[in-house]
Amino acid sequence: MKFAKLSFMPEKLSGSLNICLVLIVLSAAFNASAQVKKDYSISPVKFTEVDITDQFWLPRMETSRKVTLPYAFGQCEETGRISNFAKAGGLVDGKFEGIFFNDSDVFKVVEGAAYTLALAPDPKLEKYLDDLIVKIAAAQEDDGYLYTARTLQSDKYSPPGGKERWSDIAHGHELYNVGHMYEAAVAHFQATGKRTLLNVAIKNADLVCSVFGPDGRHDPPGCQVIEIGLGRLYRVTGDQKYLKMAKFFLDQRGNENGKRGLDGKGGLYGEYSQDHKPVVEQDEAVGHAVRAAYMYCGMADIAALTGDSGYVQAIKKIWNNIAEKKLYITAGIGATRRGEAFAKNYELPNLTAYNETCAAISYAMFNHRMFLMTGEGKYMDIVERILYNGFLSGISLEGKSFFYPNPLASLNGHSRSPWFSCACCPSNIVRFVPSIPGYAYATKDNKIYVNLYMGSTARMVVGGNKVVVKQETNFPWDGKVRITVEPEEPTTFEMRLRIPGWARNEVTPGGLYSYAEKSDAKVRLKVRGKTMPIRLHDGYVAVTNKWKHGDVIELDMPMEVRRVLCDKRVEANVDKVAIERGPIVYCLEGHDVEGGRVLSLILEDDVELKTVKKSNLLGGVITVKGTAASMQRTPEGQIIKSGQREFTAIPYYAWAHRGRSPMTVWVARNVNATIPAPAKTIAVRAKISTSKGSKGRLDLLSDQYNPKKSNDPSAGFLHWWPHKNTKEWVQYDFDKKEAVSQVRVYWFEDVPNGEVKVPLSWKVLYKDGDKWKPVQKLDPYTVDKDMEHSVKFIPITTDAMRLEIHSHERYSVGLHEWSVE
Repeated sequence: MKFAKLSFMPEKLSGSLNICLVLIVLSAAFNASAQVKKDYSISPVKFTEVDITDQFWLPRMETSRKVTLPYAFGQCEETGRISNFAKAGGLVDGKFEGIFFNDSDVFKVVEGAAYTLALAPDPKLEKYLDDLIVKIAAAQEDDGYLYTARTLQSDKYSPPGGKERWSDIAHGHELYNVGHMYEAAVAHFQATGKRTLLNVAIKNADLVCSVFGPDGRHDPPGCQVIEIGLGRLYRVTGDQKYLKMAKFFLDQRGNENGKRGLDGKGGLYGEYSQDHKPVVEQDEAVGHAVRAAYMYCGMADIAALTGDSGYVQAIKKIWNNIAEKKLYITAGIGATRRGEAFAKNYELPNLTAYNETCAAISYAMFNHRMFLMTGEGKYMDIVERILYNGFLSGISLEGKSFFYPNPLASLNGHSRSPWFSCACCPSNIVRFVPSIPGYAYATKDNKIYVNLYMGSTARMVVGGNKVVVKQETNFPWDGKVRITVEPEEPTTFEMRLRIPGWARNEVTPGGLYSYAEKSDAKVRLKVRGKTMPIRLHDGYVAVTNKWKHGDVIELDMPMEVRRVLCDKRVEANVDKVAIERGPIVYCLEGHDVEGGRVLSLILEDDVELKTVKKSNLLGGVITVKGTAASMQRTPEGQIIKSGQREFTAIPYYAWAHRGRSPMTVWVARNVNATIPAPAKTIAVRAKISTSKGSKGRLDLLSDQYNPKKSNDPSAGFLHWWPHKNTKEWVQYDFDKKEAVSQVRVYWFEDVPNGEVKVPLSWKVLYKDGDKWKPVQKLDPYTVDKDMEHSVKFIPITTDAMRLEIHSHERYSVGLHEWSVE
């Protein structure tokens, strides 16, 4: 059965009949789960007990269920991810397809499907999962080992490490894959009460516990996540060995004396995998951002389950480092494409920002855990910022195209992709969206926390009494929230309502960003129609009452258009400003500015910014309108104002839905921060062509925007990788004959991280009739990196010029800029 042919029933996620069915199934499953002695001091209200009625999130959850989930399963089928299990289990013949960690994508989509089943029972979806789990179980070897890439290895293919099991724990992803499988298995068990996948997970986890541990191998996984999965297995089974194994893996990071590798002599993996020092000694976020955030989640879980205060202190320090020095305004993390990693403190580029969608999801998971541990609202402030900005940009409105990186500026626009060979982001989205309601509410003793504002009905137990909490709101477009409290019996308890940082003149906790001006607008609170004072504790306003059925709380958080400034140590944002309203970060897209050059604009501090509701734009948004000065270069190199441009800013999450166009979140406040429109030189007017195999945008060669260094990808560049030891060319064809006497070039180079290097040699040619001739140069052809090279020559008159570039034997060549004078 092809998943794409399945029909989804019922039509909506909410409804009393659906919830009754869900609760019956979940009750049986949870009763079969073990009771653990320790866990987080605050308990989230399970997503299955929160009905979303919200006009912002409900359509997105429906799209996830009806479009994204079946689409993801369809892609897993088409790319061989699912058939790999059938092949490994001997159900069909064939070779391994794809990347060695493709198993994990299937497990994440299964987890998302389980959450979807829990919200809206669907017999066809459940049957599809039953059939898929048969394939997964068949692929498991007799002792519990499950890794289709190794089971299906052949003379022509083997995963990292070769033919032997556990031979390359740093890179092979054996443990990473099954970590996601454990999470999927627990989710499936809790949604259906079936142990089919849970039995597979337990069998594999038992094998892992027999191979690794104090008396066995000491290798921690290269890519973390199994720590989270083992914690979930412990919660559902009560088996202490899973908890101990999770903690053991964490404690082996940075342990130079551990027995690693098949020979017991393997070394540390380094900062990339957060294996450079023991986890309790780490105080800075480094390395691969997703691996790091998964590890911080695992540390939080194990700290909650064991009471390990060393873990708590470490992740608090790391969280502070991110909040104060490494966090994007969208709450994205992982600034650099190199290693998909955290960059240095305050290194937050916009054009080359990586901000992987998976990193946003895992960082939301980490912040939610920090809230459950501490009860501090600052962590939910970050979750909110991620949801409406850093995460949401990662999926299109129609639900089946995705961003992997999420930059904060683009010279000529980006477009989401229908899938990726490394599809961790789409599969993560599938499991994250249906879980979002579980972030909205929490309880502790006689307290109810309202963490996120979204139209919803939530059921919970407080002090032994059943309570229903209903929210009515048009958030995130309006800050008015009406909360109705419905206890089964009149009961005294405390309602804690989070007052977001943006409503308290705080952009993000940590001070990395600040509002240009303080707002005097006040948050207003009424209980039973009576105005109440706002007294904050840990970011919440607490209201204690003897609540009775139908009591109403009214919260009004003014949403003004705010200008945001950044710490001056973030070089990319010096002399720039961003626009926010409520939890929404805005951007300027070329579609909404005359001429499209958003990076050439100056938004002056005194320009009035107005909101305009656009119900038919991008699914319905509130836009921000204003005017900005447009800057342009002259042929003499001066920068002048070329006029005023009206602009319309849209929510950042909604960019790249109307075709490619320049975009920026941070807008210049003065000329120093602009990328002026280029002067109308002969190079700008020329038609550009190259030798075969070039990659990059040709028009950027003449945009007159020189990079800071040769390895600066933000300036745009052309390259011919992987061509090596070749002669390449790039050509300008003019619309008429021009007199030329000088060229300037700026070479691109990305070694040692890449294989593009400044050229071995180069020369300038001009067209004379049908022949190409070298110019009679007056200056040498230099090839140094990190500088502009100027070559003057005896003046010529021609209608075409060409750079002929020779690459090194082991390198390709690339070019940032080429101007002709």
